[in-house]
Amino acid sequence: MSQNRRDFIKRGTSLAAISSVGVNMNSASNCFTPSAEIVKDAGMQMCLAYFWGIEPHKVALARQMDVLGAVGGINPRMVGMDNVPNWEYDVIKKVQQAWKNEGLTLRVIEGPPSLYTKTKLGLEGRDEEIANFITFMENISRLGIDTVCYNWMPVISWARTTLDKPSRGGALVSSFRTEGIEDEPLITEYGELTKDKMWTNMEYFLKAVVPEAEKYGVKLALHPDDPPIDNIRGIPRIMTSVAAFKRLIEIVPSASNGLTFCQGSFASMGAEGEGENIPAAIEYFGKRSKIHFVHFRDVRGHKDNFEETFHDDGKTDMYRAMQAYYDVGFRGPIRPDHVPTMAGDSNERPGYSTIGALFAIGYIRGLMEGVTKNST
Repeated sequence: MSQNRRDFIKRGTSLAAISSVGVNMNSASNCFTPSAEIVKDAGMQMCLAYFWGIEPHKVALARQMDVLGAVGGINPRMVGMDNVPNWEYDVIKKVQQAWKNEGLTLRVIEGPPSLYTKTKLGLEGRDEEIANFITFMENISRLGIDTVCYNWMPVISWARTTLDKPSRGGALVSSFRTEGIEDEPLITEYGELTKDKMWTNMEYFLKAVVPEAEKYGVKLALHPDDPPIDNIRGIPRIMTSVAAFKRLIEIVPSASNGLTFCQGSFASMGAEGEGENIPAAIEYFGKRSKIHFVHFRDVRGHKDNFEETFHDDGKTDMYRAMQAYYDVGFRGPIRPDHVPTMAGDSNERPGYSTIGALFAIGYIRGLMEGVTKNST
């Protein structure tokens, strides 16, 4: 007798047994009804990042996982408009429509146009950059996009000293050690730069754009410096602590002036033996409605020596973090960030492995279900 035949007989016997004791299938299924209603994704907007345009395989998996939020920049080449400035209405509209055609919604512009070195370093030409940035905010508002993730890391942005460190089971992660950059030459072409100048430049920017963002209903979400060290090659970095973000939101108090809560960046703040309290920080900024966007990730180590981890293998109590978001009423866009490169995937884009993202989404969804069920 074949295996399929034996399995069929076993299943038939089981069904007969259920019928013989008078249990119908409807009442049997009712036995497994959850005791509390599950709120999908805890009411948050689950997203994935797409910084290289539409990736067909990743998009297909996103639709199957029902993760229908897209995060990315405005890339004119993506829609055949190479010569059109990416803050203009027509190119933003076509990029948005390209995502709609894939069944996804462009929820967050991460890496916005016209916010570059001139603005961050207070150089000649910054007023033109700022004017174009305000035009960009007006145009995304017209199209119903309301969240912008930006950073204050001029010249050198996201930085790591290793992009392929072996982690659990041979997965590859990025890591950072200050010893890896101490001998790099200083960048001197911009003159003497100080933290005070960086704060002055940020204040100039915020006073110009926050009132306009408020008028257009746009939420500005500043990302922490990553890594959160004092400087890289002579370029100061100021968004390196919870205290810095408390200062940020007071420069121009407004519902539009907030932050991207990147857990990995906040978790790596502080020297060895120190560090920020992630749930407490979420509570502080969340109760003030200042968390506009979340990068859900984790690290092991501290600002001078850390590595990325799987979402279940870092230093942070991720359940408590998710509980904190839920309790403060955060219901905005959230995405996994900097996942390990897993077996069968390419490390061509470190931190953005498609397979790693699948693991992350499943883990995050489990946390979301847990906090909603335990809060009812």
